[in-house]
Amino acid sequence: MPTILITGASGGVGQALARHLEADGYDLVLAGRDASRLHAAYGDRHLLIEGDCTTPAGASDIIGKSALAGRRLDGLAHCVGNIRLGALHRMKEEDFSDCLQANLISAFHTLAAFVAHLRADSRPGAAVMVSSAAARIGTPNHEAVAAAKAGVEGLGRAAAATYAANGIRVNVVAPGIMETPATTGILGSQVARDAAARQYPLPGIGSADELAGLMAWLLSPAAARVTGQVWSLDGGFSSIRPLVK
Repeated sequence: MPTILITGASGGVGQALARHLEADGYDLVLAGRDASRLHAAYGDRHLLIEGDCTTPAGASDIIGKSALAGRRLDGLAHCVGNIRLGALHRMKEEDFSDCLQANLISAFHTLAAFVAHLRADSRPGAAVMVSSAAARIGTPNHEAVAAAKAGVEGLGRAAAATYAANGIRVNVVAPGIMETPATTGILGSQVARDAAARQYPLPGIGSADELAGLMAWLLSPAAARVTGQVWSLDGGFSSIRPLVK
């Protein structure tokens, strides 16, 4: 079976995707910044790599450790990211910088290292990265994360064009709000949950498992003709307006 690298593997989306791919028999390489969290989530079932992919050296080190362990990567799921909310005029510089580092800069360096790994052996592969519905439609107080995630979408499209001739596919998924540890502060009360659920044409809160299923498909041979796409999973939030009753 193919070998898939999941970055941000100790997070909610990363763990959900690992469960999907594990059930399908994939060989997994799981990376995160905290080795203890990785071991708590996975034990000794897979190759676990502690590393920080927000720098070129850090991203290359993760790929290099995979190679040293005898893994030739076929796929990448980049699940690193954070949510920084706040109006433009109240956003601290360090919060904005952290948002860019976690969401966009990490995606750029990790994808670059993965592509270099594939091209070194002239092999095809597939990558999927995570954006947000906020990158596609204006949402109050989402300026920082919207800017970062819009960059991820642009990165995905351009990289897909650059490396299509090499058989390297690049796609992006763009969910609405999901039930993950990262959204605990946003969905901390029933009032907040109800308000969040009502904003979607298909009401409700998404799940990491739903997103993981889409990502797993994009990494699979079933999606062999799919590249350069941004796949919304947001209950219609970014594309339709429901009937007003």
